[in-house]
Amino acid sequence: MKELIKYIAQALVDRPDQVEVSEIEGEQTSVIELKVAKEDLGKVIGKQGRTARAMRTILSAASTKIKKRSVLEIIE
Repeated sequence: MKELIKYIAQALVDRPDQVEVSEIEGEQTSVIELKVAKEDLGKVIGKQGRTARAMRTILSAASTKIKKRSVLEIIE
């Protein structure tokens, strides 16, 4: 899941080298934290949060396939 979010985020931003993704795994849920450059934050979130919502939807669909729950946190 971590690689999936990193791949999507790097495709969206101007500075792909500054994309950082970390994963905190629990028993049933894993939290994926996404950190990008300050000027790229708007691109990752999108207008009215549409891009972020789309990334969360893709993550949710991929997580369901492996029978685990994943949450995406975008860190400023």
